[in-house]
Amino acid sequence: MTDKHFEALEHLGKKFRSIPETGIILGTGLGGLVKYIKVEVEIDYSEIPNFPVSTVESHSGKLIFGKLSGKDIVAMQGRFHFYEGYTMDEVTFPVHIMKSLGVKNLIASNACGALNQKFNKADLMIMTSHINLLFNTPLKGMKINFTDGGRIYSRRLIELAESTALENGISVQKGVYVPVQGPNLETVSEYRMIRKMGGDTVGMSTIPEALVASNLGMEVLGLSIITDKGFPDTLEVAVLKDILEAAGKAEPKLTMLIQKLVEKL
Repeated sequence: MTDKHFEALEHLGKKFRSIPETGIILGTGLGGLVKYIKVEVEIDYSEIPNFPVSTVESHSGKLIFGKLSGKDIVAMQGRFHFYEGYTMDEVTFPVHIMKSLGVKNLIASNACGALNQKFNKADLMIMTSHINLLFNTPLKGMKINFTDGGRIYSRRLIELAESTALENGISVQKGVYVPVQGPNLETVSEYRMIRKMGGDTVGMSTIPEALVASNLGMEVLGLSIITDKGFPDTLEVAVLKDILEAAGKAEPKLTMLIQKLVEKL
């Protein structure tokens, strides 16, 4: 913890009293979950000392404390990306804050492109692993508390998400997420390479937060919405409007899954 973290925590401590056990990061086009949160406190990122501010059009930029499915939670409505020019420490600053607030479980969602031809637009995917093509890590300078990279994504939460989806008639995929730096989308050759490496989806976020959360002792669950396809032989131009439209179609499924999942935590 640094002075910057303490300043942010001191400010937040004046705003709310509950201790959230679950933190939720809402990615591109996935802010609709907020409608189902019984909001106690809503704070703009810009009001929190040392907190980054998202520059991405589809990210609102609010930290929300309240109850979801009767459980105390804190939700980030909008996240930060490495491609926005932030350092890894800045991208993961909120995760350190969540840990200090008492968060034990982190649910991180994202929008991504499909490389696995069994996946379709608006599908949900549970992240089972990742291949880090950001070529950077937020763990530099941190005390490392794990040595097995296979433990980053909680098997308990993966199994719980699967069973919850089945109970509620929600179809889910499972696969490997590959983050790239961005902000440009990938070339046809890059899509082919990433697929050959074992990637099922490609995106530009989530991994820094997952690495730090796991290293701090949180259980991590990654959930992805497929918003476009990166199939080299049938590649179409990805348009933000179409990506947000696909996210909008999948959002009710993801919202229900997270609601039902949090109820069990």
